[in-house]
Amino acid sequence: MSDVLVVGGGFAGVWCAAGVVRTARRAGADATQIRVTLVDAGDDIVIRPRLYETDPERMRVPLDRILGPIGVRRVAATVTGIDTAERRVTAVRRDGTAVEMTYDRLVLAAGSRLVPPPIPGAEHLFDVDTLPTAAVLHAHLQRTAAGGGDGPLTAVVVGAGFTGIETATELATRLRVLAGDRATRLVLVERAPVVGPELGAGPRPEILRALDTAGVEVRLQTSVTSVDETTALLSDGTVVPTRTVVWTGGMQASPLTEQVPGKRDQLGRLLVDEHLEVVDVPGVYAAGDTAAAVAEPGHVVMQSCQHAVPQGKFAGYNVAADLLGLPRVPFSPDPYVTCLDLGAHGAVLTTGWDREVAQTGAAAKDLKRSINAEWIYPPLDDADMIINHADHRTTWPTATVGQST
Repeated sequence: MSDVLVVGGGFAGVWCAAGVVRTARRAGADATQIRVTLVDAGDDIVIRPRLYETDPERMRVPLDRILGPIGVRRVAATVTGIDTAERRVTAVRRDGTAVEMTYDRLVLAAGSRLVPPPIPGAEHLFDVDTLPTAAVLHAHLQRTAAGGGDGPLTAVVVGAGFTGIETATELATRLRVLAGDRATRLVLVERAPVVGPELGAGPRPEILRALDTAGVEVRLQTSVTSVDETTALLSDGTVVPTRTVVWTGGMQASPLTEQVPGKRDQLGRLLVDEHLEVVDVPGVYAAGDTAAAVAEPGHVVMQSCQHAVPQGKFAGYNVAADLLGLPRVPFSPDPYVTCLDLGAHGAVLTTGWDREVAQTGAAAKDLKRSINAEWIYPPLDDADMIINHADHRTTWPTATVGQST
């Protein structure tokens, strides 16, 4: 019996576990040859790309409805240690008891986390990085709106990257709904000289139109220097009266990557080879936000659902192939696309790493809704459907969008 241990219950981890099962079954291996275990502290796969939306508590799916039907064992525990020399992982269950798991192949798919800024009052910041923190923000907005007040209902979003733009344009609408007849104000703060610096020039005009339509005040080359319960102080000296400051910048790979003796990039992601095995660490693979995988020549994957899903499937295939003596396959995701939600204004779809605009407005918004509400959700309860979706050769529907617009 060979043991595959997957650390992480996000998109990459879930699809890796399913990919191992699929590959083993297709190769004719029986249940006594490969045993797959997934360990994660939570009971759900969180639909993280949707946490900027209202009512984030809806954005989850029970892991047991995905893993159970295909025979993957689930351990609800927090991983505390990884010993790659002994091929052993230690964890703590919810009741405080320790658990030790050994492995023949390990896949680290523990995701990423938001790093708060070292500023006074950072404990007053909100974020949409995890389900608990997004839920806290949701409840806070409702309480703040219900509390009334003389001034406008105001929020500050820090960071005009992908998450910051989606959060700001969505939050502008949420504030108006909550405020009723009360005025609202949304301030977007970005330290770079342009909005969406990493998104490039292509979609920027559409982004700026959306921000203008939503009434978002954009403060460029500016940062937040301190926060308290009622104000945010900006680097230009402006004091913004607000009880809501949302931080969206500073992503880093899970700290568990530090327990694997491999090289890491500036985001803390482990360097992996074309098969997603960690460089110079035999038997350990990485997928999702913990892996600095090459998507195509000259480009490393983004920390996104779009790359986490295929990484999981490819890692699952290669782990099983490795154990069964089959040829492994190089990681080869679909061509890169970006679909950015712009709130009431619509959305913008771009193709390629240069982000050439392919769709805007209502058409792009329909696509974004399909991605968020349908495509990224795994099948539930049906073992055959789950196994079929775990095929590393399957493509996202967005792969063909740019060809038809």
